[in-house]
Amino acid sequence: MRALILSDIHANLEALRAVVDEANNRGGFDVLWCLGDLVGYGPDPVACLKLVQSHSFLAVAGNHDHTAVGKMSVESFNYAAKAAAHWTTSQLPEDEVEFLSVLPLVANNDPFTMVNGSLRNPLEEYLLDADSAVASLKLLTSRFLLVGHSHLPFICLENKGTPQFVEFIEDGVLSLTEERWIINPGCVGQPKDRDPRSSYAIYDDQATTIERHRVAYDIESTQDKMREALLPEYLIERLKSGI
Repeated sequence: MRALILSDIHANLEALRAVVDEANNRGGFDVLWCLGDLVGYGPDPVACLKLVQSHSFLAVAGNHDHTAVGKMSVESFNYAAKAAAHWTTSQLPEDEVEFLSVLPLVANNDPFTMVNGSLRNPLEEYLLDADSAVASLKLLTSRFLLVGHSHLPFICLENKGTPQFVEFIEDGVLSLTEERWIINPGCVGQPKDRDPRSSYAIYDDQATTIERHRVAYDIESTQDKMREALLPEYLIERLKSGI
């Protein structure tokens, strides 16, 4: 079984299509695992949800998914994220509201547990330091934890109880060990590591490996659609620089 691991699609259809096409060219996949924030920011929430649902998939909810369907307040968002959240809500038909509303906060597919933020706070915590890593490892009942939310790819090794963050090398094929790992595949729809290309991972259970790749997509088309939808220029411009 090969799993395509995605996080933070953020309603960016051009990016999602590029990732799916690239993954198919790299040997294909049997299932799509989505680590939350399928919508928010981008101009194609419904099309992205339909594309995810056209595959065998397992998905968890992110904070932007919950705000889009009224399950979470937008008060903590900045002005641009608030505007995008309100616009997204206006675009969602009833069936997609129901779909997003029932996504779990945490999902398990042994040896992986999946969450958007962290196990301590699935919707809001950014797992980026030793404290947040230790807190999630204490709650982790499987061998590996897949997270998103920060839009930053990394691997965090348990390393005898002391979390060690290391680079999730692009195009490298990593053999999964008995040690517990926290893995962030990076972001599909709005990368923030100063590389505008979409980032994703593939897990192969036969080879017991995980690998991360990047793919360029038609940013200009996404930006054009965002401007047509009158989404904030700040969100539009940042796509080019990956911030």
